[in-house]
Amino acid sequence: MGRLRRARRQSEAGVTMKPSKTTIKALDRVIGLDVAKASVVLFDPISGRTSTVANDLQSLIAALTPFADYELAVCETTGGYERTTLEAARIVGLAAHRADAARVKNFILSHGGNAKTDGIDAAWLSRYGQERGAALTRWQATDAERDALASLVRHRRDLVAQRTAAKNRRSGPGLAAVSAFLDEQIAFLGRQIDELTKAIAKLFKASPALDSAQTRLRQQKGLGPVAAVTLLGLLPELGQLNRRQAASLATLAPHPRDSGQVSARRRTGYAGRAGLRPVLFMAALSAVRHDPNLKAFYDRLTRAGKPKRLALTAVARKLVVSANSLLKSAPKDNFAN
Repeated sequence: MGRLRRARRQSEAGVTMKPSKTTIKALDRVIGLDVAKASVVLFDPISGRTSTVANDLQSLIAALTPFADYELAVCETTGGYERTTLEAARIVGLAAHRADAARVKNFILSHGGNAKTDGIDAAWLSRYGQERGAALTRWQATDAERDALASLVRHRRDLVAQRTAAKNRRSGPGLAAVSAFLDEQIAFLGRQIDELTKAIAKLFKASPALDSAQTRLRQQKGLGPVAAVTLLGLLPELGQLNRRQAASLATLAPHPRDSGQVSARRRTGYAGRAGLRPVLFMAALSAVRHDPNLKAFYDRLTRAGKPKRLALTAVARKLVVSANSLLKSAPKDNFAN
């Protein structure tokens, strides 16, 4: 309120206000790209034209070359089908942003948008880029090793979840008729997980940069081989973030839920990288046993009446912040993407 009154007095006195540092600069020339498996729909806000091009590198390079001097191209995350589009934009020198689909959907709803076609979606992506402008992060290509590691880690995580589900079913009552099938499934998944573990180890052996990063992460007690590999695979930005960004991407940042006179307990688990939270919780359990500082921190929280789950969440948050600091302090040439 004091800030508003001060601004009002300055306005009445004819004082020119400085622009807010948080003001988002709008852009004009932003291409919207709605990506599908076989094709990409392109919207140009300057001409108002919509066109469709095949989703292959050469076709996209030819389609984007006339827009190389534009300020930005925006597409959504579409299960990896957007990678060719982003690579084509990089080749022609056009800055690109890979937007979160949920944020774009909320943006469209906030403007009252209801109709949906590929052309309309491309136009909305263009408008999203225009209004959010310079605040949007630019996409940067990762190297082949990082991409391979991410794929291996995600696939291993999925198979572990499937094996756990099969084991839970196997121990349930009344499943004698399918027990042999479940045993075979569990054994098969176990062999696949072992092969993936070997493939990950082989990748680290062949990459001095990844191996060095893993070594540095394991300096932190609690971050064992699984946690270190998962962090490097699912959070490649680690070492380039601030502490709040690292905690948020790991879904460990507490978000306020206050409204009016209600001040609800802050909760974590929102909007981050799937698969990191369970691994970091296991790492936190190990850390409170083997790291004296983190054990003292955990004990202090529980003695203050905090639930054990909340205290473990706080320890997990400290682990990911520590991991970010360990990689941030490493020689940059070791971890260049």
